Amino acid sequence: MPWKPTEPGERPTLGWLVLEWLTENIATPDRADYEPYVPTAEQAEFILRFYELDPRTGKRRIRGGVICRPRGWGKSPFLSALAIVEALGPVVPAGWDADGQPVGMPWSEIRTPLVTLAAVSEAQTKNSWVPLLEMLDGPVLDNYPGLEPLGTFVNLPRGKIEPITASPTSIKGNKPVFAILDQTEEWTKTNGGIRLAEVMRINAAKLGGTTVESPNAFTPGVGSVAEESAQYHKAILEGRARNDGLLYDHREAPPETDMTARESLLRGLAYVYGDSADVDGGCRLHNPPCQRRGWVDLDGIVADIWDPSIDPQTARADFLNQVTHASDSWLSEPEWNACQARPPKVVKDGDAITLGFDGSRKRARGVTDATALIGCRVSDGHIFQIEVWEQPELKPGDEWRVPTAQVDAAVRRAFQRWNVVGFYADPARFETFMAAWEADFGAKLRAKATQQHPIEWWMTAGRATQIVRALEEFHSAVVDRELTHDGAPVLARHVLAARRRKSRSGIQIARRTIRIPSTRSTPQSRPPLLGPPASMRFPSRSPRRRPRRTCRSGCADRAAGRTPARR
Repeated sequence: MPWKPTEPGERPTLGWLVLEWLTENIATPDRADYEPYVPTAEQAEFILRFYELDPRTGKRRIRGGVICRPRGWGKSPFLSALAIVEALGPVVPAGWDADGQPVGMPWSEIRTPLVTLAAVSEAQTKNSWVPLLEMLDGPVLDNYPGLEPLGTFVNLPRGKIEPITASPTSIKGNKPVFAILDQTEEWTKTNGGIRLAEVMRINAAKLGGTTVESPNAFTPGVGSVAEESAQYHKAILEGRARNDGLLYDHREAPPETDMTARESLLRGLAYVYGDSADVDGGCRLHNPPCQRRGWVDLDGIVADIWDPSIDPQTARADFLNQVTHASDSWLSEPEWNACQARPPKVVKDGDAITLGFDGSRKRARGVTDATALIGCRVSDGHIFQIEVWEQPELKPGDEWRVPTAQVDAAVRRAFQRWNVVGFYADPARFETFMAAWEADFGAKLRAKATQQHPIEWWMTAGRATQIVRALEEFHSAVVDRELTHDGAPVLARHVLAARRRKSRSGIQIARRTIRIPSTRSTPQSRPPLLGPPASMRFPSRSPRRRPRRTCRSGCADRAAGRTPARR
């Protein structure tokens, strides 16, 4: 019997069976008297997606999940509930019933289940382990004879639930059907977290099992497991990952949330805490709002955020769940996200724009840098991604080089589609193409790098002072929200990969390397060229042809620091 949807757009899921099982069997933790555990609406939404099935094969579609929420949201009880249902409940697909609806069975019908709750310290494992033991003090004890909750592990009628903080080597032979990876923003290479996560995922995959991570907002540049998962999610969105079986659920306060203004802060907190927030009028996520009141006192959170002893960046990450920046980041994610055009802007054919280009070819070793072509509309400083070429995941022995013919075609299409009035490009490894572009388009440009080379702009030749000045202007334009961008995830990844570096001339930027799990190590290019600098004035033969305003947000090189030579 094939699956039969009950309404248009429906996807098959074991989630409904899981939700019913949870409410019938386990208790809400931290209560004086028994209360059935009832997930909130947003927790139920995660469960429905996590247990989604492929309608053709009937198999679980999701192999890994990430639920990233602020402190106090209720991640620990939620993860404990998932651990319990994976140990005992109907989470294994068993076909379709007579009505074409999903049927589930417990793991114990096909193997002895092992469920693990992992962390890099014993203190972390207690976050989920303590509520798990309390949640087992309910009807589940009567419904499953032989279930025995103990202090350091839980004996199942068949199988075990246990917390672990072991080294990757000692758990290599473990075969969990489900594993929780708690607080993965603190799992790094230094404390063994990177390797521990890798081993646990491999072990679960051998059995067709799953894992769920529960990080708080991570700090970019630390190289944590949480950061790797975020990069993997972006790789899926950008079409660079071969497998899309990751459910990534991260919600943060809007970037415009003002931590110094009470009303703005309360709105941001109500949104990020969702169904967990104790607010009048119901939740701020659903329409109509959920009337079930949450447990998080937002006034208390505001008091904590305003506590002078708490670092503002720590408060932003812990309570607003915003991925901010490393100590040496050039721009933070909230700063860049706040400039995204909402609603999206459309750059029409014939609009006056400038182009920025940063190219690469092929590396003898390692991963080839990205090549990028970025546009900036002159009238309003709106930045948009035209094309970015990045090395895909390769099999051993495979080679990849930047498709120069595609790059050349993209540049020529841009000149055909828009009114390109300026084009600044780093010529390294593209000298031949640069000469052709200058020959074909240089005379038409109203903003020229130099009279002799209207497009070519080398990063060397003693231009450090100009680069520093252009970087300062672009940074100010982002922070002051004097520009907009299209929100392209690839462009954002490169901009946010930039790191501040001191030089004799001032602050410049350098790249960092991002490791994307299960895909590759990806050296990021410099933030791509974004158009002519703000100080640029377009030469014109006639006042009628002079643009009414120049692009202060910059175009040619604000992000990579290029400014034209003085003539």
